[in-house]
Amino acid sequence: MSVIQKPEAASAPAASPVPFLDLRAQQARIGPEMRRRVDAVLAHCQFVMGPEVAELEAELARRAGAAHCISVSSGTDALLIAMMAENIGPGDAVFLPAFTYTATAETPLLLRATPVFVDIDPRTFQMDMADLEARIARVRAEGRLRPRAVIGVDLFGQPADWDTLTEIARRHDLVTIDDCAQAFGARLHGRPLGSQADATAISFFPSKPLGGYGDGGAMFTESAERAALYRSLRTHGEGVQRYDVQRIGINGRLDTLQAAVLLAKLSVFDEELAARERVARHYDARLGNLLETPARVPDSDAAWAVYAVLMPNGEARARVQDACSAAGVATAIYYPKPLHHQPAYAAAHDGSRLPVSEDVATRIMALPIHPDLSDAQCDQVCDAVTAAFAQAALR
Repeated sequence: MSVIQKPEAASAPAASPVPFLDLRAQQARIGPEMRRRVDAVLAHCQFVMGPEVAELEAELARRAGAAHCISVSSGTDALLIAMMAENIGPGDAVFLPAFTYTATAETPLLLRATPVFVDIDPRTFQMDMADLEARIARVRAEGRLRPRAVIGVDLFGQPADWDTLTEIARRHDLVTIDDCAQAFGARLHGRPLGSQADATAISFFPSKPLGGYGDGGAMFTESAERAALYRSLRTHGEGVQRYDVQRIGINGRLDTLQAAVLLAKLSVFDEELAARERVARHYDARLGNLLETPARVPDSDAAWAVYAVLMPNGEARARVQDACSAAGVATAIYYPKPLHHQPAYAAAHDGSRLPVSEDVATRIMALPIHPDLSDAQCDQVCDAVTAAFAQAALR
């Protein structure tokens, strides 16, 4: 995920710096299990589609409550394969939120389909369902594109409004794809994310709640037919035999070494989700009366890939980021520009304003959130933000 990040200040403050992400601390905790898993792969030398891949897929499916799991080379490839399986292409409209990572929009364009950008809720940052309805109606009225699919994004680790989204999709005969890249481990109505859509895509990019030591991803589906198609598409379109090429596919397999790393990380995943929730609640309590902290999606449990607050304006954000950097606290901006304002997507966008996405991009700022943050470090983060507000009289 590309972000604009303010690093720790070059001159060390009195307190130890608070990193945005601390993979070294996690590695220290799981070192023995990690080495055991990786050494097993080095011993059997099945580096592509080794036994750890099947073991990982079974465990991920169990945790997601999904019938089928297919591991792939990245979260982006998971989205691409999901759309390839539905023959999405030229003339097809794929509805998706304007405020998310670029992979969500680039995948339909790679297939020469057209992304249709939808605005977001100003507090949860999830896709606005009323705007989705309006955008579908506009596309149908114009008659230039065929509405084919909707990608719901579980942004920052909280679930999208899947109850409403799936109901809208049924009425309009749209394929549903869950971009769950940031939210593996999250729950909605007590159910884990993974079976709400026709296809679910997750990412194992290192910064994700379940991150590998490189790229990786996986797909979930309840359909045995789709699962078989995904497995073929991730392996050059192969049929039953290796050199029986049934369709155009890609080289989208997950490396066995990444599967081994992820299996080691799964041994502490539940504890890490609880730790992320602890950090989020700490920030809520300390900062909730000062600025706009994340609104919770009703009846859900978040994975907290990102904890994003809203500043009063862009100038306030810049001042707070500078003050945090001086205090040794790293911050980041997810995302500095909505997708419909990105140069690469200008030709695809119909020119509509998406005011919430445009406003949020100017004010949003992410604070460190990872399982190895101590309460003292959380206080250091909150103290830095609070001091910046007081010094600049931003309230």
